[in-house]
Amino acid sequence: MNELTIGLACAGAFFILLSFFLPDKQRQLEKEIEELSMKMLQEHYQFNKKLKVLEEELLIGETPAVHTEKPAAVNKIIQSQVIALYEQGTPIAQIAAQSSLSTEQVKSILDENMQTESSSI
Repeated sequence: MNELTIGLACAGAFFILLSFFLPDKQRQLEKEIEELSMKMLQEHYQFNKKLKVLEEELLIGETPAVHTEKPAAVNKIIQSQVIALYEQGTPIAQIAAQSSLSTEQVKSILDENMQTESSSI
């Protein structure tokens, strides 16, 4: 009876030691699921990115009819500031941003100024 107990204890110890060296299938499965999840997230991100590009292209192709309304007159003080900034060498885009005007409005102010200067000479 003693020998049987010792034999079973040795076999139990052997199996416990063996379990430390065998590969853990659950960890492998968890790694595979994590990799698959990351791959799905990346593909989802790329798909959304491509979808946004396509939507933008479709929106660009469907430009609605533009109403040609005459913009409101620009204040004389703003006009003089636009001209002063242009004469200082400030780019038109920056002038538009600083004066809260569109680039077209800035260009029209500058064109009007050029015309009045050339007619006064």
